[in-house]
Amino acid sequence: MKPGPGQLSSAASIQIEKVRDDLYLLRGGGRTVQLGGVSLSSAGTTAAFVTTGGVVLVDAKLPGWGKAIMDKLEEITGKPLTTVINTHAHFDHVGGNVEFPEGVEIVAHENTAELMRDMRPVTGGPVQPDIFKQSKGRGLPTRTFKDRMVLGSGEERIELYYFGRAHTGGDAWVVFPALRVLHAGDIFAHKAVPPLDANNGASGVEYPQTIAKALAALRDIDTVITGHYPTTLTMVDLKTYGDFVCEFVQAVQTAKRSGRTIEEFVSSWKLPERFVMEGYVDIGNLRPLRPDVEVIWNETR
Repeated sequence: MKPGPGQLSSAASIQIEKVRDDLYLLRGGGRTVQLGGVSLSSAGTTAAFVTTGGVVLVDAKLPGWGKAIMDKLEEITGKPLTTVINTHAHFDHVGGNVEFPEGVEIVAHENTAELMRDMRPVTGGPVQPDIFKQSKGRGLPTRTFKDRMVLGSGEERIELYYFGRAHTGGDAWVVFPALRVLHAGDIFAHKAVPPLDANNGASGVEYPQTIAKALAALRDIDTVITGHYPTTLTMVDLKTYGDFVCEFVQAVQTAKRSGRTIEEFVSSWKLPERFVMEGYVDIGNLRPLRPDVEVIWNETR
């Protein structure tokens, strides 16, 4: 889900959703797209965690939306923005970084930090705005992690994890343990075939394995925040998503190994009915299926 910025940015276009005391979602931003009969914004879901020392954001929407995010935070708290966690390197999740005040700490996985320096085109999608070169490096990560990182302590503890490649090569899982909440970013963007951005390190074959590792490691979580889905979900939903991705990968691999072509697979594949019943939708109106199939096809021997 990587449409262009579209509309002018404004705080009025962002809706506040309270998840827990001191944890809020900022939904909205960018142009509106239709998916599964629902209107969604093209900007990623931003979370705002209000701590004693200030606000920690998870993701920063599209370029040009940093000020709108800051304005919206003033409706929640008078505390300053201190930290931004970027779940991955796509411009609909990191774009606002360049507008945040000097001194704000930017945290990301080490692979994401490298990818943000390049802002490579999205596989099967758009060329990404070269916002960090234009800003002379402002908004790039100032702190990175490899496998795990802890920010804060006690009730304000935040845990960051990396379990492997999926949507990109640097997808971070952000956990608020005391609140029993997980922000999964675009590892779980929507109930649909995941966009596989191989230009930025994605792996279709490893994707379900990465989700399985997260499910095994992350316990006592009640609420899952996704990258773009219009409501919060649960770990049961994440498990179902892992099953869906696994079945999709296996279907592509079976097609290749049986001698079929990519064109034959793309033209014939349908969402399995059991997932349709779970609310899974076709994203063909937003992006073609073929680029994602090609990623898995090329990984399969």
